[in-house]
Amino acid sequence: MAMKITDECTECGLCTPECPTTSIEEGTPYTINPDTCNECEDQDDGPQCVAVCPVECIEKAE
Repeated sequence: MAMKITDECTECGLCTPECPTTSIEEGTPYTINPDTCNECEDQDDGPQCVAVCPVECIEKAE
């Protein structure tokens, strides 16, 4: 699976440098490449983008 960014994204940019797979791309809203996002499965704290998002607009893609 992968994460996705919803339309509530404010394009603050805090998530981009936190992504260990560089899957987050700038845009309106920002997007996450589902081919490279692994939901930070190798990180103890889970998805790093979710941890830093101030508007809580990142969720699991279905």
